[in-house]
Amino acid sequence: MTLLTAAEVTPGRSAPRRGTLMAASGATLLLLLVIAALFGPLVAGSDHLTQRHDEILAPPSGDHWFGTGRLGEDVAAQTFHGMRKSLLIGIAVAVISTALAALIGSFAGLLGGRTDGVTMWAVDVLLVLPPIVVVAVLSPGFSDGSWLLLVVAIALFQWMLPARMIRSRTLVLRESGFVRAATAMGASRARIICRHLIPNMVPLLVIDVTLTVGTAVIAEAGLSYFGFGVQPPDVSLGTLLSAGSTSAVTFPWVFVFPAAALVATVMAVGLLGEGVRLRLDEPRHER
Repeated sequence: MTLLTAAEVTPGRSAPRRGTLMAASGATLLLLLVIAALFGPLVAGSDHLTQRHDEILAPPSGDHWFGTGRLGEDVAAQTFHGMRKSLLIGIAVAVISTALAALIGSFAGLLGGRTDGVTMWAVDVLLVLPPIVVVAVLSPGFSDGSWLLLVVAIALFQWMLPARMIRSRTLVLRESGFVRAATAMGASRARIICRHLIPNMVPLLVIDVTLTVGTAVIAEAGLSYFGFGVQPPDVSLGTLLSAGSTSAVTFPWVFVFPAAALVATVMAVGLLGEGVRLRLDEPRHER
């Protein structure tokens, strides 16, 4: 009889538990951030655009939890509103880019041959394009405050790598019995993808969505920081960081609170995504 040591047993069995803990922690933190983003401005008792010229750059107090900005804006209300916009952009980008990756990757993998080769060549070309340059060229279109254009611009640079992973998974699934049976019964390629391939890739898609939210939030913050993203009078975490960077040393609350909100958002989404990945890998760990 072979005896297993604790070192041999623990990693496999602890991974699902660690995944549960990480997913629960990330989900709890993300839920708190969403609640703060939705109801924070109401609790703070101020609008993110309201300016109080007699309270310019006031430190945190009972009236203004996070202090005030250079024009007397309530930093707490601005942070909560900016977090709402950044989360909305991140979720929208994740959904759009994952949908594009699922459709393009599965079609390329299922069709194979020249279609697969041309599609992957196009993906490789898009991967080498610098997103910041392309978005900077498109940035005049954001001047009307339409953040939907920003969502589309970011999503166009987020789907390529997931598409490659989905295409690789499709190459495996298309040789499975249920796909061969559907093909023999005359099912169209679109039906095979929607009814057989994509449902069998739900764990991969869920992981991609959760991780892409964090990436998209960072991308939005970076673009808005350099003036290519959300445009005034609207605010996001990126625009708040850009506005507060010049006062980060002298009036730190203008920069610290939006930065903390950005870090907490990315951390929550990252914990949730990694926890989900570990949980979905549980059968493999147990084997």
